[in-house]
Amino acid sequence: MPWRGSKNPYHIWVSEIMLQQTQVDTVIPYYRRWLKRFPTVKKLAEAKLHDVLQEWQGLGYYSRARNLHKAAQKVMRDFDGALPNDLERLRTLPGVGRYTAGAIYSIAFNGDAAVADGNVKRVLARIFNLQYDIKSSHGERYLWSLAESLLPRGKAGDYNQALMDLGATICKPQNPLCDQCPLKKICEARRLGIQSQRPVTKKKARAPHYDVTAAIIRKNGRVLIAQRPAEKLLGGMWEFPGGKMEKGETKEMCLKRELKEELGIEVKVGKQVLTLRHAYSHFKITLYVFESKLVKGKARAIDVADFKWLPPRALAAYPMGKTDRQIAESLINRR
Repeated sequence: MPWRGSKNPYHIWVSEIMLQQTQVDTVIPYYRRWLKRFPTVKKLAEAKLHDVLQEWQGLGYYSRARNLHKAAQKVMRDFDGALPNDLERLRTLPGVGRYTAGAIYSIAFNGDAAVADGNVKRVLARIFNLQYDIKSSHGERYLWSLAESLLPRGKAGDYNQALMDLGATICKPQNPLCDQCPLKKICEARRLGIQSQRPVTKKKARAPHYDVTAAIIRKNGRVLIAQRPAEKLLGGMWEFPGGKMEKGETKEMCLKRELKEELGIEVKVGKQVLTLRHAYSHFKITLYVFESKLVKGKARAIDVADFKWLPPRALAAYPMGKTDRQIAESLINRR
């Protein structure tokens, strides 16, 4: 893990944000590319959001990138360009909560602060055989209290990293490598043979599914893309215009309505050229992509942040979510 051993607060901060909801193996190449592109807080703060999102593209949960960018600007404005070595001030940064502040404070500044991310919670739940839902308010409070009570003062940084890495590499969610675990002799769940049943979590509700449409609209060798509003999912990212189907709509009706509402244009919906599926954190989609022809109106940014007509080869320079990137690549490859 390239961030281990570093005492650079910025490097530690970037790694901890990237590791939220994302596996280590996925993060490593992004982390290395990010530090080449934005080697300091100052460089990140001065960058355009477009470039920040482009560098983050494919890592998902894009609010993390937007918050990193905002937080870097706050660090330059309010803290003289250096991450504060204080828990409370760290938590004033966008996207930095209790866990991330504790990680930065303990690892970068050797401060006495506990951490309780998913890996640490799983390790503690198995060692102590915790029998209640660790995601409940009671479970959350108890785990944080437990983590704080176990903290070795003056060695919090090394201890926290050890617990996090133990959870990531040995005490894994599925098929934990108990025989290799340095804590196997004190693990209650292993002693009882119930490590696969810990931690206890409430079964997730089935994720809803939505049908979504998108249009490939061409004009003079260019295609139309729109930028999502900053406050919405994938805010600031670019997409092929369209949207979610409403009850009683056909795909064609949906696409026409969305393009009218978002860009003020009317189209003739043509051939369906792609069907794409994707799972987000809380829902799933099936995206139906249609070649469409502009028949009336001039595009305006009504319910989008911006729009552009671009030749297909230029689409690679615009940050997109996974499904829109697949559409873009199909157009680039068809040239």
